Amino acid sequence: MTEIFAQSEPIIEITGLVKRYGELTAVDGIDLTVAAGEIFGILGPNGAGKTTTLEMIEGLRKPDAGSVVVAGIDAVAESERARRLIGVQLQTTALFDYLNAAELIELYAGLYGVDGSPERIDQLLAMVGLEEKRKAKVD
Repeated sequence: MTEIFAQSEPIIEITGLVKRYGELTAVDGIDLTVAAGEIFGILGPNGAGKTTTLEMIEGLRKPDAGSVVVAGIDAVAESERARRLIGVQLQTTALFDYLNAAELIELYAGLYGVDGSPERIDQLLAMVGLEEKRKAKVD
């Protein structure tokens, strides 16, 4: 699925983004606009809400208030559609060390809402010559 987005429109537009965990406000009213083609980073100390903000942009976590629009798509109401347009690199985790090649493909297929069936996984492994690594653990 390829979607065309006008260069003059923001690729990410966030307004009043808030996320709370009980009494703790992790993200407190962020406003952010990122232009198409722009490179940006989110900096701050541990616990500043960087990861939570990115998870809300990616549609992996629902905000308590505010809006997130990615390429013209409401990333809160249509998180799966928006997620298909976003490249995701999750934070370092031990999880990946214990997954095999087929499980990793299935995990990422789920993130992007694409076919992660055993047949498709076999096709993809064959496409890159890694059939024999299907059950090989990352570690």
